[in-house]
Amino acid sequence: MALNRTHLKATMAALVILALPMSSHAIELVFGQVASQTNPTSAANAKGMAAGIQAYFDKVNAGSTLQGNKLKLVTLDDGLQAPKMVELTQQLIGDPAVVGLLGFLNSAGLAEIAKQDLPGKSGIALIAPLQGDKNVVSASNVFPLRSGYADEVGSLLKEAKTWGKDSLAIVNMSVAFGPPLAQLTTQLSGPQGVKIVTQQVLDAAPDKLDASVRAAAAAITEIRPKGIILLAAGKPAFEFVKAVRDVPGGAVQIYGLSVLLHDGLVNAVGKDKARGIVLSQAVPFPFVPSKPVITEYQADMKKYAPGEALSFSSLEGYMGAKIAVEAVRRAGKTPTRAGVLQALSNLGEYNLGGVFVNYTANQRTGWGGVDLSIVNSNGNLQK
Repeated sequence: MALNRTHLKATMAALVILALPMSSHAIELVFGQVASQTNPTSAANAKGMAAGIQAYFDKVNAGSTLQGNKLKLVTLDDGLQAPKMVELTQQLIGDPAVVGLLGFLNSAGLAEIAKQDLPGKSGIALIAPLQGDKNVVSASNVFPLRSGYADEVGSLLKEAKTWGKDSLAIVNMSVAFGPPLAQLTTQLSGPQGVKIVTQQVLDAAPDKLDASVRAAAAAITEIRPKGIILLAAGKPAFEFVKAVRDVPGGAVQIYGLSVLLHDGLVNAVGKDKARGIVLSQAVPFPFVPSKPVITEYQADMKKYAPGEALSFSSLEGYMGAKIAVEAVRRAGKTPTRAGVLQALSNLGEYNLGGVFVNYTANQRTGWGGVDLSIVNSNGNLQK
Protein backbone atom coordinates (compact mmCIF):
# COMPACT_ATOMS: atom_id res chain seq x y z
CA MET A 1 0.00 0.00 0.00
CA ALA A 2 2.84 2.43 0.82
CA LEU A 3 4.43 1.79 -2.54
CA ASN A 4 1.12 2.48 -4.22
CA ARG A 5 0.80 5.80 -2.39
CA THR A 6 4.32 6.78 -3.35
CA HIS A 7 3.71 5.84 -6.95
CA LEU A 8 0.44 7.78 -6.96
CA LYS A 9 2.10 10.93 -5.56
CA ALA A 10 4.89 10.71 -8.12
CA THR A 11 2.42 10.26 -10.94
CA MET A 12 0.34 13.24 -9.79
CA ALA A 13 3.43 15.44 -9.49
CA ALA A 14 4.47 14.48 -13.00
CA LEU A 15 1.06 15.37 -14.34
CA VAL A 16 1.20 18.78 -12.65
CA ILE A 17 4.63 19.46 -14.15
CA LEU A 18 3.40 18.43 -17.60
CA ALA A 19 0.43 20.75 -17.26
CA LEU A 20 2.47 23.81 -16.32
CA PRO A 21 3.81 24.76 -19.76
CA MET A 22 0.32 24.56 -21.27
CA SER A 23 -1.33 26.69 -18.55
CA SER A 24 1.48 29.23 -18.57
CA HIS A 25 0.51 30.19 -22.10
CA ALA A 26 -3.08 30.97 -21.12
CA ILE A 27 -3.76 34.70 -20.86
CA GLU A 28 -6.63 36.97 -19.90
CA LEU A 29 -7.89 38.87 -22.93
CA VAL A 30 -9.43 42.17 -21.88
CA PHE A 31 -11.92 44.15 -23.96
CA GLY A 32 -12.64 47.66 -22.75
CA GLN A 33 -16.02 49.36 -22.90
CA VAL A 34 -16.88 52.98 -22.15
CA ALA A 35 -20.62 53.39 -21.56
CA SER A 36 -22.50 55.15 -18.78
CA GLN A 37 -24.77 52.97 -16.66
CA THR A 38 -25.51 55.92 -14.37
CA ASN A 39 -26.69 58.63 -16.79
CA PRO A 40 -30.48 58.26 -17.22
CA THR A 41 -30.25 58.86 -20.98
CA SER A 42 -27.83 56.01 -21.60
CA ALA A 43 -28.27 53.68 -18.61
CA ALA A 44 -30.69 51.16 -20.15
CA ASN A 45 -28.71 50.80 -23.36
CA ALA A 46 -25.38 50.64 -21.51
CA LYS A 47 -26.56 47.97 -19.09
CA GLY A 48 -28.08 45.94 -21.90
CA MET A 49 -24.95 46.12 -24.02
CA ALA A 50 -22.75 45.00 -21.13
CA ALA A 51 -25.14 42.16 -20.23
CA GLY A 52 -25.13 40.82 -23.78
CA ILE A 53 -21.35 41.01 -24.08
CA GLN A 54 -20.85 39.31 -20.72
CA ALA A 55 -23.32 36.52 -21.53
CA TYR A 56 -21.40 35.57 -24.67
CA PHE A 57 -18.03 35.91 -22.93
CA ASP A 58 -19.28 33.63 -20.14
CA LYS A 59 -20.37 31.07 -22.71
CA VAL A 60 -16.98 31.10 -24.43
CA ASN A 61 -15.09 31.01 -21.13
CA ALA A 62 -17.09 27.98 -20.07
CA GLY A 63 -15.84 26.09 -23.14
CA SER A 64 -12.40 25.38 -24.50
CA THR A 65 -12.46 27.18 -27.82
CA LEU A 66 -9.79 29.82 -27.07
CA GLN A 67 -6.90 27.47 -26.24
CA GLY A 68 -7.19 28.15 -22.53
CA ASN A 69 -7.36 31.93 -22.88
CA LYS A 70 -10.14 33.72 -21.02
CA LEU A 71 -12.15 36.81 -21.93
CA LYS A 72 -12.80 39.71 -19.61
CA LEU A 73 -14.96 42.81 -20.07
CA VAL A 74 -13.95 46.02 -18.31
CA THR A 75 -16.67 48.69 -18.37
CA LEU A 76 -15.89 52.30 -17.48
CA ASP A 77 -18.53 54.99 -16.87
CA ASP A 78 -18.05 58.38 -18.55
CA GLY A 79 -21.31 59.91 -17.29
CA LEU A 80 -22.17 60.47 -20.97
CA GLN A 81 -19.61 63.29 -21.07
CA ALA A 82 -17.50 63.52 -24.22
CA PRO A 83 -14.22 64.66 -22.58
CA LYS A 84 -14.54 61.87 -20.02
CA MET A 85 -15.03 59.28 -22.75
CA VAL A 86 -11.86 60.48 -24.45
CA GLU A 87 -9.98 60.31 -21.14
CA LEU A 88 -11.20 56.80 -20.32
CA THR A 89 -10.49 55.60 -23.85
CA GLN A 90 -6.90 56.80 -23.53
CA GLN A 91 -6.73 54.97 -20.19
CA LEU A 92 -7.84 51.72 -21.83
CA ILE A 93 -5.45 52.20 -24.73
CA GLY A 94 -2.62 52.70 -22.24
CA ASP A 95 -3.31 49.31 -20.63
CA PRO A 96 -1.35 46.62 -22.52
CA ALA A 97 -3.79 43.94 -21.32
CA VAL A 98 -6.58 45.51 -23.40
CA VAL A 99 -6.66 43.81 -26.81
CA GLY A 100 -9.68 45.70 -28.16
CA LEU A 101 -12.46 48.20 -27.49
CA LEU A 102 -16.06 47.02 -27.60
CA GLY A 103 -19.59 48.39 -27.27
CA PHE A 104 -18.88 52.10 -26.74
CA LEU A 105 -21.90 54.36 -26.16
CA ASN A 106 -21.80 58.18 -26.27
CA SER A 107 -22.47 60.02 -29.53
CA ALA A 108 -20.52 63.17 -28.70
CA GLY A 109 -17.66 61.20 -27.17
CA LEU A 110 -17.43 58.85 -30.15
CA ALA A 111 -17.42 61.82 -32.51
CA GLU A 112 -14.44 63.25 -30.61
CA ILE A 113 -12.65 59.89 -30.56
CA ALA A 114 -13.10 59.64 -34.33
CA LYS A 115 -11.97 63.24 -34.81
CA GLN A 116 -8.81 62.57 -32.81
CA ASP A 117 -8.38 59.22 -34.62
CA LEU A 118 -7.62 57.48 -31.32
CA PRO A 119 -8.20 53.91 -32.60
CA GLY A 120 -6.20 54.57 -35.75
CA LYS A 121 -3.25 56.22 -34.05
CA SER A 122 -3.18 53.60 -31.30
CA GLY A 123 -3.50 50.54 -33.52
CA ILE A 124 -6.52 49.20 -31.65
CA ALA A 125 -9.90 48.00 -32.90
CA LEU A 126 -13.17 49.59 -31.78
CA ILE A 127 -15.86 46.96 -32.34
CA ALA A 128 -19.63 47.49 -32.53
CA PRO A 129 -20.07 50.96 -31.03
CA LEU A 130 -23.70 51.89 -30.45
CA GLN A 131 -23.47 54.52 -33.13
CA GLY A 132 -24.82 55.16 -36.62
CA ASP A 133 -22.98 58.37 -37.51
CA LYS A 134 -21.04 57.70 -40.72
CA ASN A 135 -18.18 59.94 -39.55
CA VAL A 136 -17.69 57.63 -36.58
CA VAL A 137 -18.26 54.20 -38.12
CA SER A 138 -16.05 55.02 -41.12
CA ALA A 139 -13.15 56.19 -38.95
CA SER A 140 -9.93 54.17 -38.84
CA ASN A 141 -10.12 50.82 -37.03
CA VAL A 142 -13.85 51.11 -36.27
CA PHE A 143 -15.80 47.93 -37.06
CA PRO A 144 -19.55 48.64 -37.08
CA LEU A 145 -22.34 46.19 -36.38
CA ARG A 146 -25.55 48.19 -36.37
CA SER A 147 -27.11 49.96 -39.32
CA GLY A 148 -26.40 53.65 -39.81
CA TYR A 149 -28.62 56.57 -38.90
CA ALA A 150 -29.18 57.28 -42.59
CA ASP A 151 -30.63 53.77 -42.97
CA GLU A 152 -32.97 54.32 -40.02
CA VAL A 153 -34.13 57.77 -41.09
CA GLY A 154 -34.65 56.62 -44.68
CA SER A 155 -36.80 53.69 -43.52
CA LEU A 156 -38.93 55.95 -41.30
CA LEU A 157 -39.48 58.47 -44.09
CA LYS A 158 -40.46 55.68 -46.48
CA GLU A 159 -42.87 54.28 -43.89
CA ALA A 160 -44.42 57.70 -43.34
CA LYS A 161 -44.90 58.27 -47.08
CA THR A 162 -46.42 54.81 -47.51
CA TRP A 163 -49.11 55.65 -44.97
CA GLY A 164 -49.84 59.10 -46.40
CA LYS A 165 -47.86 61.04 -43.78
CA ASP A 166 -46.25 63.32 -46.36
CA SER A 167 -45.92 66.44 -44.20
CA LEU A 168 -43.72 65.96 -41.16
CA ALA A 169 -42.35 67.94 -38.26
CA ILE A 170 -38.79 67.34 -37.13
CA VAL A 171 -38.35 67.50 -33.36
CA ASN A 172 -34.74 67.04 -32.32
CA MET A 173 -32.81 67.44 -29.10
CA SER A 174 -30.09 70.07 -29.05
CA VAL A 175 -27.19 67.74 -28.24
CA ALA A 176 -25.47 64.58 -29.47
CA PHE A 177 -26.99 63.17 -32.66
CA GLY A 178 -29.92 65.63 -32.67
CA PRO A 179 -28.62 68.49 -34.87
CA PRO A 180 -26.81 66.40 -37.52
CA LEU A 181 -29.75 64.01 -37.83
CA ALA A 182 -32.18 66.89 -38.25
CA GLN A 183 -30.06 68.08 -41.16
CA LEU A 184 -29.87 64.55 -42.59
CA THR A 185 -33.64 64.08 -42.31
CA THR A 186 -34.24 67.32 -44.19
CA GLN A 187 -31.87 66.21 -46.94
CA LEU A 188 -33.50 62.78 -47.29
CA SER A 189 -37.11 63.98 -47.10
CA GLY A 190 -37.29 65.45 -50.61
CA PRO A 191 -36.27 62.32 -52.49
CA GLN A 192 -38.78 60.37 -50.36
CA GLY A 193 -41.61 62.71 -51.35
CA VAL A 194 -42.03 64.08 -47.84
CA LYS A 195 -42.24 67.76 -46.89
CA ILE A 196 -40.74 69.06 -43.64
CA VAL A 197 -43.16 71.72 -42.39
CA THR A 198 -41.34 72.72 -39.19
CA GLN A 199 -38.29 71.92 -37.10
CA GLN A 200 -38.46 72.24 -33.34
CA VAL A 201 -35.49 71.89 -30.99
CA LEU A 202 -35.64 70.45 -27.47
CA ASP A 203 -33.00 72.20 -25.39
CA ALA A 204 -31.43 69.48 -23.27
CA ALA A 205 -30.15 71.94 -20.63
CA PRO A 206 -32.10 71.19 -17.42
CA ASP A 207 -33.18 74.79 -16.94
CA LYS A 208 -34.37 75.15 -20.55
CA LEU A 209 -35.91 71.79 -21.36
CA ASP A 210 -39.43 72.48 -20.07
CA ALA A 211 -39.80 75.72 -22.02
CA SER A 212 -38.52 74.18 -25.23
CA VAL A 213 -40.85 71.18 -24.83
CA ARG A 214 -43.87 73.45 -24.38
CA ALA A 215 -42.86 75.50 -27.43
CA ALA A 216 -42.48 72.40 -29.58
CA ALA A 217 -45.86 71.01 -28.48
CA ALA A 218 -47.51 74.38 -29.19
CA ALA A 219 -46.00 74.41 -32.69
CA ILE A 220 -47.53 71.00 -33.39
CA THR A 221 -50.95 72.37 -32.38
CA GLU A 222 -50.56 75.34 -34.70
CA ILE A 223 -49.05 73.65 -37.75
CA ARG A 224 -50.79 70.25 -37.55
CA PRO A 225 -48.25 68.08 -39.40
CA LYS A 226 -49.33 64.58 -40.43
CA GLY A 227 -46.45 63.06 -38.50
CA ILE A 228 -43.44 63.79 -36.31
CA ILE A 229 -39.88 62.52 -36.72
CA LEU A 230 -38.57 62.53 -33.15
CA LEU A 231 -34.76 62.70 -33.10
CA ALA A 232 -34.22 62.49 -29.37
CA ALA A 233 -33.72 60.00 -26.57
CA GLY A 234 -34.02 59.90 -22.81
CA LYS A 235 -35.68 62.69 -20.88
CA PRO A 236 -35.98 65.21 -23.76
CA ALA A 237 -37.88 62.64 -25.83
CA PHE A 238 -40.04 61.46 -22.93
CA GLU A 239 -41.02 64.98 -21.86
CA PHE A 240 -41.94 65.94 -25.41
CA VAL A 241 -44.14 62.87 -25.93
CA LYS A 242 -45.97 63.56 -22.65
CA ALA A 243 -46.49 67.21 -23.62
CA VAL A 244 -47.53 66.73 -27.22
CA ARG A 245 -50.10 64.05 -26.38
CA ASP A 246 -51.88 66.58 -24.16
CA VAL A 247 -52.33 69.33 -26.78
CA PRO A 248 -54.92 69.59 -29.59
CA GLY A 249 -53.61 67.63 -32.56
CA GLY A 250 -51.24 65.71 -30.31
CA ALA A 251 -52.51 62.32 -31.42
CA VAL A 252 -50.35 62.72 -34.53
CA GLN A 253 -48.20 59.77 -35.61
CA ILE A 254 -44.71 59.80 -34.05
CA TYR A 255 -41.67 58.09 -35.57
CA GLY A 256 -38.54 57.54 -33.47
CA LEU A 257 -35.08 56.08 -33.86
CA SER A 258 -33.67 52.97 -32.20
CA VAL A 259 -32.05 55.12 -29.51
CA LEU A 260 -35.56 55.90 -28.19
CA LEU A 261 -35.94 52.80 -26.05
CA HIS A 262 -39.52 51.58 -25.86
CA ASP A 263 -39.34 50.28 -22.28
CA GLY A 264 -38.01 53.59 -20.97
CA LEU A 265 -40.56 55.42 -23.08
CA VAL A 266 -43.50 53.40 -21.78
CA ASN A 267 -42.32 53.71 -18.17
CA ALA A 268 -41.96 57.48 -18.53
CA VAL A 269 -45.10 58.40 -20.48
CA GLY A 270 -47.47 55.48 -19.92
CA LYS A 271 -48.91 52.90 -22.30
CA ASP A 272 -51.65 55.14 -23.66
CA LYS A 273 -49.34 57.94 -24.75
CA ALA A 274 -46.71 55.59 -26.13
CA ARG A 275 -49.21 53.51 -28.09
CA GLY A 276 -48.76 53.67 -31.87
CA ILE A 277 -45.25 55.16 -31.87
CA VAL A 278 -43.19 53.58 -34.65
CA LEU A 279 -39.53 52.91 -33.87
CA SER A 280 -36.78 51.95 -36.29
CA GLN A 281 -34.37 49.30 -35.07
CA ALA A 282 -30.74 49.10 -36.17
CA VAL A 283 -30.37 45.50 -34.99
CA PRO A 284 -32.80 42.61 -35.57
CA PHE A 285 -35.92 42.06 -33.47
CA PRO A 286 -34.70 40.14 -30.38
CA PHE A 287 -38.01 38.76 -29.10
CA VAL A 288 -38.87 36.33 -31.90
CA PRO A 289 -36.33 33.67 -32.98
CA SER A 290 -36.53 34.55 -36.68
CA LYS A 291 -32.77 34.11 -37.27
CA PRO A 292 -30.28 31.55 -35.94
CA VAL A 293 -28.42 34.23 -33.99
CA ILE A 294 -31.65 35.21 -32.19
CA THR A 295 -32.30 31.61 -31.16
CA GLU A 296 -28.71 31.33 -29.88
CA TYR A 297 -28.91 34.68 -28.10
CA GLN A 298 -32.17 33.82 -26.34
CA ALA A 299 -30.81 30.47 -25.12
CA ASP A 300 -27.54 31.99 -23.89
CA MET A 301 -29.23 34.88 -22.11
CA LYS A 302 -31.48 32.40 -20.34
CA LYS A 303 -28.47 30.32 -19.26
CA TYR A 304 -25.81 32.95 -18.53
CA ALA A 305 -27.87 36.05 -17.71
CA PRO A 306 -31.19 34.71 -16.40
CA GLY A 307 -32.02 37.92 -14.58
CA GLU A 308 -31.73 40.07 -17.69
CA ALA A 309 -34.70 40.80 -19.94
CA LEU A 310 -34.29 40.34 -23.68
CA SER A 311 -33.66 43.66 -25.40
CA PHE A 312 -32.25 45.23 -28.54
CA SER A 313 -29.25 46.52 -26.62
CA SER A 314 -28.33 43.16 -25.07
CA LEU A 315 -28.64 41.51 -28.50
CA GLU A 316 -26.37 44.21 -29.89
CA GLY A 317 -23.80 43.57 -27.17
CA TYR A 318 -24.08 39.81 -27.72
CA MET A 319 -23.44 40.10 -31.47
CA GLY A 320 -20.60 42.56 -30.91
CA ALA A 321 -19.04 40.02 -28.56
CA LYS A 322 -19.37 37.33 -31.23
CA ILE A 323 -17.38 39.52 -33.63
CA ALA A 324 -14.71 40.17 -30.99
CA VAL A 325 -14.38 36.47 -30.15
CA GLU A 326 -14.08 35.47 -33.79
CA ALA A 327 -11.24 37.97 -34.18
CA VAL A 328 -9.54 36.49 -31.11
CA ARG A 329 -9.87 32.98 -32.54
CA ARG A 330 -8.25 34.07 -35.78
CA ALA A 331 -5.48 35.97 -34.00
CA GLY A 332 -3.60 32.79 -33.03
CA LYS A 333 -2.57 31.05 -29.82
CA THR A 334 -1.41 34.26 -28.16
CA PRO A 335 -3.77 37.00 -29.36
CA THR A 336 -2.40 40.54 -29.28
CA ARG A 337 -3.94 43.92 -29.96
CA ALA A 338 -2.29 43.98 -33.39
CA GLY A 339 -3.38 40.40 -34.09
CA VAL A 340 -7.01 41.13 -33.25
CA LEU A 341 -6.97 44.22 -35.46
CA GLN A 342 -5.44 42.32 -38.36
CA ALA A 343 -7.95 39.48 -37.98
CA LEU A 344 -10.85 41.93 -38.13
CA SER A 345 -9.41 43.72 -41.14
CA ASN A 346 -9.25 40.39 -42.99
CA LEU A 347 -12.54 38.99 -41.68
CA GLY A 348 -14.43 39.41 -44.96
CA GLU A 349 -18.12 38.53 -44.90
CA TYR A 350 -18.90 37.01 -41.52
CA ASN A 351 -22.17 35.29 -40.71
CA LEU A 352 -23.28 35.89 -37.13
CA GLY A 353 -26.28 33.63 -37.70
CA GLY A 354 -28.46 35.15 -40.41
CA VAL A 355 -26.94 38.60 -39.78
CA PHE A 356 -23.85 39.50 -41.79
CA VAL A 357 -21.04 42.01 -41.44
CA ASN A 358 -18.26 42.52 -43.95
CA TYR A 359 -14.82 43.83 -43.03
CA THR A 360 -11.95 44.22 -45.46
CA ALA A 361 -8.89 46.44 -45.58
CA ASN A 362 -10.80 48.92 -47.76
CA GLN A 363 -14.36 48.75 -46.44
CA ARG A 364 -16.11 47.93 -43.16
CA THR A 365 -19.87 47.54 -43.22
CA GLY A 366 -22.34 46.44 -40.58
CA TRP A 367 -25.70 44.69 -40.86
CA GLY A 368 -27.36 47.39 -42.98
CA GLY A 369 -30.93 46.23 -42.33
CA VAL A 370 -33.65 48.11 -40.47
CA ASP A 371 -36.61 46.57 -38.66
CA LEU A 372 -39.65 48.72 -37.93
CA SER A 373 -41.64 48.08 -34.77
CA ILE A 374 -44.65 49.69 -33.13
CA VAL A 375 -45.63 50.13 -29.48
CA ASN A 376 -48.90 48.26 -28.96
CA SER A 377 -51.71 48.84 -26.47
CA ASN A 378 -49.93 46.73 -23.84
CA GLY A 379 -46.80 48.85 -24.08
CA ASN A 380 -44.87 46.12 -25.87
CA LEU A 381 -43.11 46.25 -29.21
CA GLN A 382 -44.42 44.30 -32.15
CA LYS A 383 -43.28 44.09 -35.74
